[in-house]
Amino acid sequence: MLQTPYHDWHAAHGGRIVDFAGWAMPVQYTSITDEHVAVRERAGLFDISHMGRLEFRGPDAVPFLDRLLTNHVAALEPGQIRYSLVCNEQGGVKDDVLVYRLAAGLDGQPTHLLVVNASNREKILGWIEQNRGAFDVSVHDRTAEWSMLALQGPRAGEIFKNYSGEDVGTHKYYTCWIARTPRGAVIASRTGYTGEDGVELMIPGPVARDVWNDLWEAGQSQGLAACGLGCRDTLRLEAAMPLYGHELTEDCDPLTAGLAFAVKLDKGEFIGREPLQKIISAPLSLTRVGIELAGKRIAREGALVFSGERQIGHVTSGTFSPTLQRPIAMAYVETPTAQGAADFQVDIRGKREAASVAPLPFYKRPRH
Repeated sequence: MLQTPYHDWHAAHGGRIVDFAGWAMPVQYTSITDEHVAVRERAGLFDISHMGRLEFRGPDAVPFLDRLLTNHVAALEPGQIRYSLVCNEQGGVKDDVLVYRLAAGLDGQPTHLLVVNASNREKILGWIEQNRGAFDVSVHDRTAEWSMLALQGPRAGEIFKNYSGEDVGTHKYYTCWIARTPRGAVIASRTGYTGEDGVELMIPGPVARDVWNDLWEAGQSQGLAACGLGCRDTLRLEAAMPLYGHELTEDCDPLTAGLAFAVKLDKGEFIGREPLQKIISAPLSLTRVGIELAGKRIAREGALVFSGERQIGHVTSGTFSPTLQRPIAMAYVETPTAQGAADFQVDIRGKREAASVAPLPFYKRPRH
């Protein structure tokens, strides 16, 4: 298994290591619930170095990315980030990504970055090569050169300010910049996958461990917790953020997934545009919905959803929500039923459990 620069720290601090997409990653340190609550109430520190980090340079970097992605890359201003999808020729999702535009990267040169899912990095690199054609663009895989961490929670900004002297509150959500830390320059972004405020950092290899240790020390007075992949999943599900391999697959298009905001059909040609135009011109057959279970049993991925005796869909993700203190799930169900029915049943290991449609997201962080 591949290891991040923080692997020894995880092991020394009780992290339970699992194989995730070929990476040795901590799934938890104490308990998923305790770490989840820490992020909602205080702050959590996540190692997300398994995510792919790809850098695009050259005269055709922007037109190539606009060909590759569903969102409008040419419309990005320096310092902006956009959520986007990489689609196949049929409009199915190959990956969901973040695309960054920096007026000056770590080397001072203009650059665009793509953050991709760990399980899809090699697939996306192959897709890039397959579609590069005559575009004058260079692609650099920085995954091994830079680490990546996420500092998330209502106290994350205060912790980062105590460490670097920089107030992340001066930067808008989904923006990126070069932050100056005591260890040197890092790429900072006001992004995350938890539904909380916070900052994510891309850090050059030589100082990766130092930055992690510094942030850890800076956060102890604020109740900072080390957090693993387990609570990352429960947090993102409460925030109704899709997970590749669950809500998103190559057999599902972004419009059905409820991600039309990231699909700019009027920007010009991109891979998957034609089938997506056909899909949007007709009523969607399936809709992604939130479901709350009446009992205590959890509806896991693949559980079937019923309206009366008729199967109308299936669960894509489910968990017990530590914040709401009840089981929640996301599912794809037939659109007419989703719009007209308030109550479903979910088959959990052969027994029907009462459920109701819930608005997404399940959780929204308080605005201060």
